[in-house]
Amino acid sequence: MKMTTLGKSGLNVSAIGFGCMGLSEFYGPTSDESHSLSVLEHALSHGINFYDTADMYGSGHNERLLAKFMKNKREQIILATKCAIVRKPGAYTREINNSPEYIRQACDASLKRLETDCIDLYYIHRFTGQTVIEEVMQALIDLQTQGKIKHIGLSEVSSETLKKACAIAPVAALQTEYSLSTRDVETGILQTCDKLGIGFVSYSPLGRGLLTGQITSLNDLDEKDFRRIGPRFSEKNLQQNLKRLDTLKEIAAIKNCTLSTLAIAWLLHRPTSIIPIPGTKRIKYLDQNIHATQIQLTADEIKTLDDSFPIGFFSGGRYPEAGMIGINV
Repeated sequence: MKMTTLGKSGLNVSAIGFGCMGLSEFYGPTSDESHSLSVLEHALSHGINFYDTADMYGSGHNERLLAKFMKNKREQIILATKCAIVRKPGAYTREINNSPEYIRQACDASLKRLETDCIDLYYIHRFTGQTVIEEVMQALIDLQTQGKIKHIGLSEVSSETLKKACAIAPVAALQTEYSLSTRDVETGILQTCDKLGIGFVSYSPLGRGLLTGQITSLNDLDEKDFRRIGPRFSEKNLQQNLKRLDTLKEIAAIKNCTLSTLAIAWLLHRPTSIIPIPGTKRIKYLDQNIHATQIQLTADEIKTLDDSFPIGFFSGGRYPEAGMIGINV
C-alpha cells in the first residue's frame, strides 16, 4: 500500500482509507460483528491504516466496533472521528450542535467508546455558523492542549470558513464528498486546501454505490437503505444517471478492472493529493478498492473521464433536504 502525508499535518496515512459508517447503519442490514471485524482486519493486513468513523454512526455503535478492532493494535492506526450531528437512534433527521460545551462532551464520549486516550484526527462533522468558527476552533484547540486530540479536521465547510479557521489554528484535513458524480469541490475548495496545505479526504468516492454499476433499480436497495430517500436514487433520476456510466465502463474494460476500482483510481490521479475513504461490508469489494492504488491512467484516459463527467452531470441532489444542513457554510 502506498503511503502519503495528510497535508502539512505530518500524519502518514495509506493512499486510501476506510470509511466505517456502513458497518453500522444507513446502507441496509449490517453484518454481524465478527464479519465486520474481519473486514477491518483485512484492510489493515493490506496496508490501510486510516480509519474514519463518527459518533453518530449507529448512535455510537461504529466507534465501539472500532474499539474492538483497535485492541492491541492502536499504534498501527490513524483514527479519525467526528462530532456535531445529533440524531435520534434510527432517524435520518438531525440537528447540528457546534457549541463548545457540546464539542467537549462529544469528544469525551467518543474517547470512552473508542477506548483510547487520544484521537488522531477530530472533525467537526457539519458547521452551520450559529456558533462562530472562532469559538468552535478554540474548543478544538483546548482539546489539543488537553491531549485528547492530535489534529483538527473540518467537514463540508466553505472556502471562507476554512480560511477563517486556519487563521486561528492549523487544520489538518478537510473531508468533503468528491467523486466522478460529485465534483463541486473543484470550483474553489480544492484550491483553498492546496494553498493552505490542508489534506483533502474524499468521502463517498463511489457516489454511494452509483458509480459501481451494481445498483440498477430501487429494488436493489433494502427497504431501510437511506439511499431510497436520496434524490439521485429516485427511480427517474437513477435510470438517467445509470445511462451516464458508459465511459466509465469503456475505460474499465480497457484497464481490466471494475468500475469501482477505476472511479477510485481517477481520484488518486487528481492534480491535488486526495485520500479517498471508500467503505464496504464485503472483502470482495474491499479488494477492488485496494486495487485502485495499482491502476495507472494515461493522460488521455484522465481527460476522457474529466470531460465525460462534468460538474452537475448527474441528476438529483446529493442528499435529502435534512442532509443538506451544514453543507458549504
